[in-house]
Amino acid sequence: SGGGSGGGSGGGSGGGVSGGGGGGLDGGGFTDIRSDMWLSARMPAWLVPYGELARWDRPIGTWLLLWPCLWSIALAAPAGTPPDPLLCSLFAAGAVAMRGAGCTVNDLWDRDFDRRVERTRHRPLARGALQPSQAIGFLGAQLSVALGVLLALPLPAVAAGLASTPLWVLYPLAKRVTDWPQAVLGAAINYGGLLGWVAVRGDVDWAVVAPLYGGAWLWTLHYDTVYAHQDKRDDAAAGVRSTALRLGDSTLPALTLFSTGAIGGLAGAGAGAGLGAAGSLGGYVYFCGLAAAGGHLVWQLRTVRLDSPPDCLRIFQSNRDFGALVFGAIVAAQLLRGAGEEGGKGEDAEGVGAEGDAENADRRGSRARERHLTGFDVLRSLWCGEADIASRVRRAVGFAAERGGES
Repeated sequence: SGGGSGGGSGGGSGGGVSGGGGGGLDGGGFTDIRSDMWLSARMPAWLVPYGELARWDRPIGTWLLLWPCLWSIALAAPAGTPPDPLLCSLFAAGAVAMRGAGCTVNDLWDRDFDRRVERTRHRPLARGALQPSQAIGFLGAQLSVALGVLLALPLPAVAAGLASTPLWVLYPLAKRVTDWPQAVLGAAINYGGLLGWVAVRGDVDWAVVAPLYGGAWLWTLHYDTVYAHQDKRDDAAAGVRSTALRLGDSTLPALTLFSTGAIGGLAGAGAGAGLGAAGSLGGYVYFCGLAAAGGHLVWQLRTVRLDSPPDCLRIFQSNRDFGALVFGAIVAAQLLRGAGEEGGKGEDAEGVGAEGDAENADRRGSRARERHLTGFDVLRSLWCGEADIASRVRRAVGFAAERGGES
């Protein structure tokens, strides 16, 4: 919510959003806790284990969580304009908080597994630097920050964010019951692709959101399967399940399929948002940028060494660049589009000639205010005892349902 959630890698694989680096605390085997982390140098000693738990020193998971949110916000922006910087900032703050919360939940579930996996055995709960009760208190603090971000969004986005809660609850259990925990992670971590659009437009345009979400989900299957190959030996011994173990020698063909589907989904989302219009300079720029992003995935497939944990980590972390390429392509395409191209898709479109009608103008202004009613607005109105808040909430939610039905 407010930019999604995070999930960390736990008992080995099944959640590469935790990121990591090589070289252990003791100079031993491959682990994602380094002895030269900036946390140790710049934070009080008592705070360092909490930073490790939330992966503050390894932002790759936050980037992977944030990119689908930013893609969606940029696609929903009016033609000729950049994505809303305030909204992007809110989603970034939410991504940091919820990625840290997801890693905390994951490590609470997997602390026994983590002790048996070389890469994760130095994590704070696994090595005893924090007790479960301390981690639970820290989880509450992170969720409070994320809730604050969510409540700053328009009411339809608040409802959509809260609806994603089951995904974050189920993900840490997935690696115990299915060979495809990466599929569950993909459903959770890419929810921001829906949430970002709702935060901008107040509705869901499935012609854009469905291919965007599907493409991002396949992208997660790609990068997190690579990530899971770091731990396949320890995972097999510990009883942790993953796509790396399930696919085995068929991993590269599967990654090729996932990558192709991811690019196809992003192409469909761009077309649904109006970036594919014939002769459109914005569309040309978008699909050229998407081709560059596809080339990056091809590079990953050609260079990855699945039996080398450090190399898997290197390829996994390079997906930050893939996300940046896609975001840059969307923003550039939107800026190059003429404002008139958007036509009826504009959120305030009321029909030809409506601008000159004072009554229609007042109605549009009223609907816009209801559409942008935030969670904090509702709380403030309840605190002040405003009598009409219930009807305002019904109008805001009703407008979102109306627009979603039209889409």
